[in-house]
Amino acid sequence: MKFRFASLFIILSIVISGEAQVSDTLSLSLQDAEKIFLQKNLLLLAARYNIDAGEALISQAKLWDNPVLVTDQNVYTHHKWFTHGKNELTGEPDGQFFVQIQQLIRTAGKRGKLINLATTTANLSRLQLMDLLRNLRYQLRSDFYSIAELDGNHQLFTRQMEQLNILLAGMERQLQAGNIAQKEFLRVQALIVALRQDMAENEKQLNDVEAELRTLLGDSTQAFIQPLVMDTGMDSTILPMDSLINQARQHNPLYLLQKEQLRFQQQNLVYQKSLRVPDVLLGPEYDHNSNYTPYYVGLGISLPLPLWNRNQGNIKSAGFSIKQEETNLLETDLQLRNRVQNAYQKLMMIRHQSSQMQQEFYNKYEILLKNMMESYTQRQIGLVEFIDFFDAYKESQLKLHLQQLNLQLAKQELNFETGMDSVK
Repeated sequence: MKFRFASLFIILSIVISGEAQVSDTLSLSLQDAEKIFLQKNLLLLAARYNIDAGEALISQAKLWDNPVLVTDQNVYTHHKWFTHGKNELTGEPDGQFFVQIQQLIRTAGKRGKLINLATTTANLSRLQLMDLLRNLRYQLRSDFYSIAELDGNHQLFTRQMEQLNILLAGMERQLQAGNIAQKEFLRVQALIVALRQDMAENEKQLNDVEAELRTLLGDSTQAFIQPLVMDTGMDSTILPMDSLINQARQHNPLYLLQKEQLRFQQQNLVYQKSLRVPDVLLGPEYDHNSNYTPYYVGLGISLPLPLWNRNQGNIKSAGFSIKQEETNLLETDLQLRNRVQNAYQKLMMIRHQSSQMQQEFYNKYEILLKNMMESYTQRQIGLVEFIDFFDAYKESQLKLHLQQLNLQLAKQELNFETGMDSVK
């Protein structure tokens, strides 16, 4: 009996030290994944066209208005079509045509103000791309670390399933020999059924996150992406709260977008005020034979008289838009401060939970499992006590994986709010 359980212990020890192998695996570090993401993500590639469109609008705003050609000529006169030239008897011009070139001259610096508006619009497109990049990168990192956690769970379940299958096979022989009771055998079978359910649910979550990560990376293959996590642990230096808030005000794209929208409305008010000054339409003209003298050359100047419409409504509307954006900026600043504080406090709490003492606890738990298995093989403890500890060990390892994930997600949440990698 002791020989059989000693052999079982040796086999279980070999299984514990083994690692589950996954075929068609693509191992990536976070740095490599982000490099692929920047090159292949379709949403980013599409958003970059907005920047190109904005740059084109700046070029368009710099262009001068095209001149306008105005012509007029006689078609049918004195029973003749298109009569031109000189009268043979009098030598005077015969027929008529009129030519004028008109050029719009924008006053009050309207052209420069339109260029400023187009430049700000292009900056808004850049910031929108930065905000999209920030959100997608946060999703990428969250998926990356979630896969690491779920894959760790998968390996844990796989090892435990192998251990339980070996144990069940040995117990089946013991049951046939009459050395153990039927209820002990069924207890192990029930444990395997529960473990299979845990494995199936974990596998479902893993597949969902893997599919999302492949989409972010623009990867159409079915290879399993294996994250290579460089554990920085709790060694990361975290700046004081005020410094983090200042970083967020300088780098958070959503906050910068709101500031740029305020700038746009301020520029729009300046432009609307410039519209009070009328533009001038200037152009030379030639009248062949309908003026007080033939071959008339003149200069035409026209402009509207700003008597009733001085763009009052648009100017007033632009002023209210500025007040609206100023209020939105105050709200955005308040939200930014609160979000940074919340992310900071969350990270500090999780760092405290991931203390060195707790890490030592999990390490000792790993050693204790081996001792419990040895004790069971030597019949120093019963099956129920062993299974209870076996199940408790699984739960402790799942909590350890979850705690490691929460620490990484808390770091990334703080980086997301500050708009830069404030903590590694």
